Amino acid sequence: MPKKNNARRARPALAPDVRPREVWAWAMYDFANSGYTTVVITAIFNAYFVAVVTEGAVWGTFAWTATLALSYLLIMLSAPVLGAHVDQHANKKRWLVLTTLGCVLSTAALGLAGPGEVLLACVLLAVSNFFFGTGENLIAAFLPELARGRALGRVSGWGWALGYIGGLITLGVCLAYVSAAQARGATAPEFVPVTLYITAGLFLLTSLPTLLLLKERAQPQPVTGNVAAAAFRRLAQTVRQAMRFADLARFLVCLVFYQAGVQAVIALAAIYAEQAMGFKTQETITLILAVNITAALGALAFGQLQDRLGHVRTIALTLAGWIATVLIAYSAAGRSEFWIAANLAGLCLGASQSAGRALIGYLSPRDRRGEFFGLWGLAVKLSSILGPVTYGLASWLSGGDHRLAFLITGSYFLVGLLLLATVNTRRGRRAALRAAA
Repeated sequence: MPKKNNARRARPALAPDVRPREVWAWAMYDFANSGYTTVVITAIFNAYFVAVVTEGAVWGTFAWTATLALSYLLIMLSAPVLGAHVDQHANKKRWLVLTTLGCVLSTAALGLAGPGEVLLACVLLAVSNFFFGTGENLIAAFLPELARGRALGRVSGWGWALGYIGGLITLGVCLAYVSAAQARGATAPEFVPVTLYITAGLFLLTSLPTLLLLKERAQPQPVTGNVAAAAFRRLAQTVRQAMRFADLARFLVCLVFYQAGVQAVIALAAIYAEQAMGFKTQETITLILAVNITAALGALAFGQLQDRLGHVRTIALTLAGWIATVLIAYSAAGRSEFWIAANLAGLCLGASQSAGRALIGYLSPRDRRGEFFGLWGLAVKLSSILGPVTYGLASWLSGGDHRLAFLITGSYFLVGLLLLATVNTRRGRRAALRAAA
């Protein structure tokens, strides 16, 4: 009986033909792929790359950010075309399977990159991150098919919250292994590769509900001529019609700037903790574990708040939190202050990412959501180049001053907050509904 009541409460948030089990399967992909970002990009492999693979070279942080930038550039070039392609052929699910397998295999292969093997590490990092980012775009395009318009923030928040739980579990398993390995006297080149194997295996295992249960509801659209040419023509048409979706366009620009700060934090958190604050590997993993908990809470809480308070106000609140995070971390004299900044960042991280994804769905015409989520992916990937590369260059040019690099990169949150003030969600939603009609 309680299960039936829960199902009834969940129904108003879901599209008429969607079962709660399918939404759980969709959200499980966030659970599955979060282990990759948590272990490879945020907590373990990034610091290992700088300290071990590049052997502590002063250009190590820049090499890390430049490699990520290359992978994001490839995603930027392919995402709009792939978005148009999956809209036309209604085959998001097939591409999601391919990108998942690609990310799993290349993540496991990263374990082969040891001290001094910079080229191998850079190639495998770029490949794995390309597959991860492409899959992220594809899973996001399913959201408007599953949730009602007014519940996009809530359902998106479920996904992000479950995602941070997934990252927490993967990182927790890795922490248990690292602690045992260090107790046996193992060094980083010995235990870090195993954490990558753990991450790849859990990604594959926990993505199975998504790959088995999620349905493809889109209908194929007629295509004439070359598919790639048709995709570019469709993208060009979207750009030409940008004035019809002015608020969506404004938010995409805003998102580029504030996500530049977010992506810098994601890609460089462990590096900053170890290089600026003197954390050890085990301490860094513990910190990121705590941040994943606060991020999950932030995604859930702000997902509920977003549907009540409004998209723009919710995002503005999180950006104010990000600005406070940067100032606290920059001025932190000890580890306690940095712990406060890190957990505040966790709350803002879950909230800002969930809210941004939901707002894109809210402002997008129904029949072009795959394409517009491709543009969302394009904007996020551009920010993923802008933010980390800004940090990497600032760190390199300042001779390794990570505090200054963090402060400079944090200015993107302020720019994003100013641009957000120009977005009118009601007007943008009306434009999307008119276009769909």
